[in-house]
Amino acid sequence: MTPLDSLALSRGTVDRLTEKRSDPDWLDAAWADPATRVLVVSDGQALARIDDETAALILVPPAQAPDGPRFLLGQDDADGTVYFGVSGPLPAAPDGARPTPLREVGTLLGDRDAGLLTHAVALANWHDTHTHCPVDGTPTVVGPGGHFTVCPKDGTEHFPRTDPAVIMLVTDPDDRALLARNAAWPGRRVSILAGFVDPGESAEQAVIREVAEETQIKVTNVRYVGSQPWPMPRSLMLGFRADAPAGQDIVVDREEIAEAYWFSRDELVAAIKAREIVLPPPVSIARQIIEQWYGAPLPSTWSDRR
Repeated sequence: MTPLDSLALSRGTVDRLTEKRSDPDWLDAAWADPATRVLVVSDGQALARIDDETAALILVPPAQAPDGPRFLLGQDDADGTVYFGVSGPLPAAPDGARPTPLREVGTLLGDRDAGLLTHAVALANWHDTHTHCPVDGTPTVVGPGGHFTVCPKDGTEHFPRTDPAVIMLVTDPDDRALLARNAAWPGRRVSILAGFVDPGESAEQAVIREVAEETQIKVTNVRYVGSQPWPMPRSLMLGFRADAPAGQDIVVDREEIAEAYWFSRDELVAAIKAREIVLPPPVSIARQIIEQWYGAPLPSTWSDRR
């Protein structure tokens, strides 16, 4: 089994410059430089120009950026351009551009832009939802570089939260894949199983527990295949494969998981072409894990760009 190598949101070419995040003088000078470029994010969306196969972000100079939490995204090693993100109202869209969410545009962006937007959406989501000190409720102040906040009352520092989640493709002795539909999803959408890691639990333990909870299938031979940030709002998806020994029946609770089935490769393609099921979009690690098992790209579904 080869590692995943086409995860849309695990790309990036910009040096994140972690050593500059707490250097106010350097940050102020970079922000004052008209060559600096800013990515504005609002409610998980940014401006981009999109055609059928590619997309490019709209970046603005600092003078055109709105007020809002500001965060350093990094610097381009090739030309020295510094990039910031701002969580605030989007600028007016130039001709040919429109607001677009990361979920839609992630696969169309180049490596630089995919990394910038994933980073910016993650930080913007955190700043938008973590505005007060969890210790005493005081409104916090954004720290230099935007990668932490400070409580002005007690001086505590608070850092972005990332929730680890496991997502796993389970196969049986006939090499059939287990796909399921969450009860909250539209009627034909299916994916592989997933769930959050509990406190004090390893990722491998979470795989075993989540599969058993959702389908009553016991699995063995849990192995890691890759990870992808999913900042909607703040997850890191840890991808796994696992084996289900023979002789087990799928039993779902119909509250969280509505239905689950084994699919051979031929059955999966037939169900897609008959529009009986809809797979996760290409931007997701779920789709990449499914296609890794299948051995090739799968036919597009009518929800791929939604």
